[in-house]
Amino acid sequence: MKQAILSFSKWLPFSAEPAAASHLAKRSKMMEYDQPLVWVTLILMLFGMVMVYSASISLPDSPKYANYKNTHFLMRQTMFVMVSLIAGLFVFRIRISTWQKIAPYLFVATLILLVAVLVPGLGKGVNGAKRWLSFKVFNLQPSELMKLFVVLYAADYTVRKQEYMHKLTKGFLPMAAAVGVVGLLLLLEPDLGAFGVIVCIAMGILFLGGVNGIWFGGIAATLVGIFSLVILLSPWRRERIFAYLNPWQEENALGKAYQLSHSLIAFGRGELFGVGLGASVEKLHYLPEAHTDFLLAVIGEELGFVGVLAVILLFYWILKRAFEIGRQAIALDLTFAGLTAKGIGIWIGVQAFINMGVNLGLLPTKGLTLPLMSYGGSGVLINCVGLAILLRIDYENRILMRGGRI
Repeated sequence: MKQAILSFSKWLPFSAEPAAASHLAKRSKMMEYDQPLVWVTLILMLFGMVMVYSASISLPDSPKYANYKNTHFLMRQTMFVMVSLIAGLFVFRIRISTWQKIAPYLFVATLILLVAVLVPGLGKGVNGAKRWLSFKVFNLQPSELMKLFVVLYAADYTVRKQEYMHKLTKGFLPMAAAVGVVGLLLLLEPDLGAFGVIVCIAMGILFLGGVNGIWFGGIAATLVGIFSLVILLSPWRRERIFAYLNPWQEENALGKAYQLSHSLIAFGRGELFGVGLGASVEKLHYLPEAHTDFLLAVIGEELGFVGVLAVILLFYWILKRAFEIGRQAIALDLTFAGLTAKGIGIWIGVQAFINMGVNLGLLPTKGLTLPLMSYGGSGVLINCVGLAILLRIDYENRILMRGGRI
């Protein structure tokens, strides 16, 4: 009798057993974590290591790096990437609710580090800018930490002050004051590029969090005015702007626009498919900081338009995926996680856009690296930590969509 009932139930459209099997089959198809996001991140970092080696291989020929080996920057970048991946694995295990609790403390701690950079004897200066704290084994750049922690702080602030976001005094001004303090410290270093990225992150999260549109527009216009005033009151910044507008004038090409002019020459030489990996001429002491700020120019020269387009598409994919994860989290009523995901997307997207714009001559020269790819320990580490948090947000989204608990 039991066998007869089971055999008959197979023919029923509402049979419980096949439905349960189908449900399990559907659940099994959902990956535990976002594997494409992991692979895109790894591809960018590994590609960056190759290009950092290519861009820095000839640096020991100059007196400044005479004591370095040809593989010096490659080995250090490899170490940075390995440490960053380990840190990313550790961060992935931390719940998003924990990040929300400690966000204000991380923000304040990084403010203290930004102050410490300006203290004589603590801050380390390079090329006239004091942006690093030296720990002998490595140099820490607090402004890189601030890019991530301002994402967490702005998201937490927006959630805590949700009912006041349409009010100026209780909603917008406290956050504006916090970002203003950060901006003041960064301008004293000076690091206008990092300040620009942080302002974009904070403003973007506040806008997504529902800040009053009129106040948002007014403050945005005020910030544009402040940036313009900073440039006007700074003679060397004015010179850089004028040089950017006409980089091929002889005085500019040999002075303030030297990097830009040689970057454009590199892209011009690369044409469609490039001159070949390792065959760049501009990296041979013509293009300064080729392994950091102007890595994209070396990619353009050696791999051409195709190589540059591939990098742009990979960063676009990360930005798109971050916003998709953010929308998914907000739909699951995880507002902090959603705003954090979108904030990470804004951070990576804006910094990549500014770096690419500078390399291509679309924006004035700024000292911003290409995320995940340019040489530098602090930058790669914080980029990895930020993307690990994004991966964790997606992981928690998947758990909730399966009906589980975080």
